[in-house]
Amino acid sequence: MCLGIPGEIVEILADPDLALVDVSGVRRAINIGLIEEPLTAGDWILIHVGFALSKIDETEARSALDFLEGIGQAYADELAAFADSRIVEHDVFIPRPADLAAPASAAE
Repeated sequence: MCLGIPGEIVEILADPDLALVDVSGVRRAINIGLIEEPLTAGDWILIHVGFALSKIDETEARSALDFLEGIGQAYADELAAFADSRIVEHDVFIPRPADLAAPASAAE
């Protein structure tokens, strides 16, 4: 099952097509290049496979998060996949939690 997951933009990164986004406590670089309207920290977006598909309001985001948490395992699986993902391009590296725990020489 593929889900669109709401996330809150924490920071617009130096590459204008990337933003640091928080999804239930997990932060990742997300490509925001498909959204034409300006985005800023605090905006909510709908994310699918590392791309922001649309800007949504906080009420819609909270409602979607409540629903996803209610369906249980599918949401947990999606969050686990999100937590293990990362974008490494344009000299931007956002580490996974496992990368932070490993010695610097072991990180990719």
